[in-house]
Amino acid sequence: MTDKAKGKMKEAAGAITGDEDKKAEGHAQQRAGAAGEEAAQKEKTRQEQAKAKEAERERDKQELKDKGLLGNLGDTLSGR
Repeated sequence: MTDKAKGKMKEAAGAITGDEDKKAEGHAQQRAGAAGEEAAQKEKTRQEQAKAKEAERERDKQELKDKGLLGNLGDTLSGR
């Protein structure tokens, strides 16, 4: 169970029983859970961007390798 779900249950229990402290605690727990989820999503996005950047570098490296030293100029002296 996530912190957000636990907080929601705690907030609901506080609302039912009239315990304002429990209700506020539950609300704070929900906010903390949401912040944790957001941080995890940002880290996942950062990792995916790093993977994409590395894939682009590898693609560019392979393209240079495929072109060769002269970059697909060919042999202009022999007429090819």
